[in-house]
Amino acid sequence: MQIQQLSVFIENKPGRLAEITEVLAEAGIDIRAISVADTSDFGILRVIVDKPKEAVAALKQHGMTVSLTNVIAVGIDDEPGAFSKAVRLLADEGFDMEYMYAFISRDKGKAFVIIRMNNGQKAAEVLKERGFDILSPETLYNM
Repeated sequence: MQIQQLSVFIENKPGRLAEITEVLAEAGIDIRAISVADTSDFGILRVIVDKPKEAVAALKQHGMTVSLTNVIAVGIDDEPGAFSKAVRLLADEGFDMEYMYAFISRDKGKAFVIIRMNNGQKAAEVLKERGFDILSPETLYNM
C-alpha cells in the first residue's frame, strides 16, 4: 500500500517553514512525519499528514507550490540489523531508492521508514511477503 506524501517547494529563508506549518495547523492538518532536503537557495519539504488532499488545497490557497507523491511506510523492529534486512531485500530485488526518512510512533518497539522508490507498490508487496509491516494510508494517517 502506498501513502501520499506532500512535497512542498520552499525558499531557504527564515520563517518559511513556520509559515507552512502554520497553514497546516490553521487547516486542522496533523503532521505525522517530516523531512527537509535543502540547497543554499531552496529546499523540498516532504511531509506525511493525516489529510493529504486537504493539506494540498490549503497550501495552494496560500500560493505555495506543492504536489502529492506516492511513498511506502515500512515498520521496522527496534533491534540491530532489522533495517539492514529490509534494505538488503529491496536491493536484492532490484528496487532503486530515491530517498528515505524515518519517524517513530507511539507503538513501542517500532520505527517507521518512509521510502520513495521506483515501483513502490511492488516493493511494498515484496516486503510484506517477507514479514515486514507495511502501513496502510488509513493506519498512518490515523496514528
